[in-house]
Amino acid sequence: MQHQSIADRLGWEAIVDLALGEDIGTGDITTLSTVPAGTIAHADLLAKADGVISGIDVAQYVFQRVDPDLAFSGFAENGTRITRGTRIGRISGNARSLLTAERTALNLLQRLSGVATVTATYVAAVEGTGTRVVDTRKTTPGLRLLEKRAVADGGGRNHRFGLSDGVLIKDNHLEAVGGANRVTRAIEQARQLAPHTLRIEVEVTTLAECEEALAASADIILLDNMSTEMMADAVALRNRHGSRALLEASGGVTLPRLREIAETGVDFISVGALTHSAPALDISLEMTLG
Repeated sequence: MQHQSIADRLGWEAIVDLALGEDIGTGDITTLSTVPAGTIAHADLLAKADGVISGIDVAQYVFQRVDPDLAFSGFAENGTRITRGTRIGRISGNARSLLTAERTALNLLQRLSGVATVTATYVAAVEGTGTRVVDTRKTTPGLRLLEKRAVADGGGRNHRFGLSDGVLIKDNHLEAVGGANRVTRAIEQARQLAPHTLRIEVEVTTLAECEEALAASADIILLDNMSTEMMADAVALRNRHGSRALLEASGGVTLPRLREIAETGVDFISVGALTHSAPALDISLEMTLG
């Protein structure tokens, strides 16, 4: 698990450049034909719903990538809880530039703030239990950097960023290993190949497999689609072993069930819905001339 957003280690500007190219194409024909050259405008970014902000710096980059002379003032930092009607930021400068950048900036800001808002809801549900909510790789293709940072802005933790960042042996990997003691053999094979700095995680669906993973000294054991009772038994099993392995609950995780899962004593709950099902936070841009 990453202690802070993995997106901070990599640049996301190329994502924004791609989004701008997709939207603008050969030029903003509507704006060029209706807005007189040299027109000056001011625009406010307004929240139309309660939520958590993520991507305010991304929005700023969008506007100033289109026109470096646009002045951008942010009034809410990433991770800030805001209420409906909050003015999140103000942009001033050339009206043509402002309108050309508007949709890409809003698309990214709304999407990322939506992920942060959903994450904050899940994190609040386990408050006080010691269990942490983590994300998955079920992200929008191309936006993983920013969506994982949005999870962190919402108070969640990042799981591995990509396939080279950690070992996660899942059911299909175990199927490929095959035979008896496949959990043990898969862990041993991964330990031989993977850099010693990487944690080895393995997915299990039964208590017998969990015991096998504990005996093989897995660093993290993913409890896949287990009932609450089975998860509690897995925690007790880990504790009896005196193992330092971390336990992660995954599969069938819903917000109403989150608290009872956390109270079993698992260390992490991974939730794909943080990124694959988060609705955009409603944010508008309101412009005035002069």
